Amino acid sequence: MKPTEKQQLLQMFNLLPDVLFWVKDINSRIEYANTVYLEQVGIKNLEQALGKTDYDFFPSHIAKQFITDDKKVMEGELVTDRVELNSDQKGNIAWFLTSKRPIFDEHGNITGSYGITRHLEKNFQVLSDIQAINAPVNFIKENFTTDIKIQQLADVAFLSVSALERRFKKYLRKTPKQFINQIRLEHARRLLIETQLPISEVAFQSGFIEHSYFSKQFKLLFDEQPSEVRNQNLSITIKL
Repeated sequence: MKPTEKQQLLQMFNLLPDVLFWVKDINSRIEYANTVYLEQVGIKNLEQALGKTDYDFFPSHIAKQFITDDKKVMEGELVTDRVELNSDQKGNIAWFLTSKRPIFDEHGNITGSYGITRHLEKNFQVLSDIQAINAPVNFIKENFTTDIKIQQLADVAFLSVSALERRFKKYLRKTPKQFINQIRLEHARRLLIETQLPISEVAFQSGFIEHSYFSKQFKLLFDEQPSEVRNQNLSITIKL
């Protein structure tokens, strides 16, 4: 059977090296993914991906982040060349550049989303640009459980505090403090899902001293309380 015009256009994305491309329906189920995406998630052909969600390929805390992102895009929040830290196919933290858009039908109704992600080690220009904040970012990744001072980060980067904050805003679209919180909260979410540690201990092991502040920040980033994440995971475990 000859591929349709739409299928032929989609197959063009297989010609783009080092670019992950996907199309999802309104429930974040995969309708199409290019070869690089399939290799990234460790499957051999598109048929194995069709109808699946990110929960079938990624750790729960990362999959939920992706699907929450999809919902925001379908509600009108566009993502364009967002520099972000995430896991590569070996489970290592790496830099990625991501863009996402909603899909509309002929009546203007949103029916899904699509997106591309590029590994920044393959994008030398962008990678060169963010070298300016690599040192403080690595310092945060290695020391996020401690009381990190912004001046420490500025010293590591050989910058003034104001220059450091400008560069974080430029390349990560957030302040150093917001980035520290994000790293801590993503670590906390992983612990909530993958361990049975008390929530207070999860907060402490993620760099938060005050439980109330931890809960407030967790709610702001993930739109749910730590206890909700823990309860959802427990219910899934019981069903299994």
